[in-house]
Amino acid sequence: MNLHIKNMVCNRCKMVVKAELEKLGFNPISVELGEVSFAQNISADDKKKIAEKLIHFGFELLEDKKTQIAEQIKTIIINLVHYTKEPLKVNLSSYLSEQLRMEYAQLSAIFSEAEHQNIEKYFIAQKVEKAKEMLTYGELTLSEIAYQLNYSSVAHLSAQFKKVTGLTPSAYKNQELDKRKTLDEI
Repeated sequence: MNLHIKNMVCNRCKMVVKAELEKLGFNPISVELGEVSFAQNISADDKKKIAEKLIHFGFELLEDKKTQIAEQIKTIIINLVHYTKEPLKVNLSSYLSEQLRMEYAQLSAIFSEAEHQNIEKYFIAQKVEKAKEMLTYGELTLSEIAYQLNYSSVAHLSAQFKKVTGLTPSAYKNQELDKRKTLDEI
């Protein structure tokens, strides 16, 4: 049996969820971003206990199928942008369709309804947030950041960055305040 969990966006999230489930006496087979697998079925009472425990950490059990699909899309995009080193070899729509075994038009409609934004804007927001992280660390040039985030050029990255943040990458890097967002806030 699988449970779908909202706001699992990093490896620390996976560790927290796993630890809390084990404290409750459950032994999940696997804990992935947004999804936990169990060998046995989980009763309604156990689901309620899990939900009550996880809500304290900002997580939420997802029961609705459309919300689960939207969360799976977010998880795939977060993995692509923040944790995958290899550039995407196909376009995002084809990749999502392949991963979720659904037509992109259907995925897009579900995501837009659940998240009140389209998939492309969410993908761009994640890439800009990753660029902000890389700029903050100051270890890479803007050209290297553009390459790592699979942008066609520095100009393309800069244009999207400014559209999302209101600042150029250079202005962002030179500001005193860190205006980064956590992944679940995007």
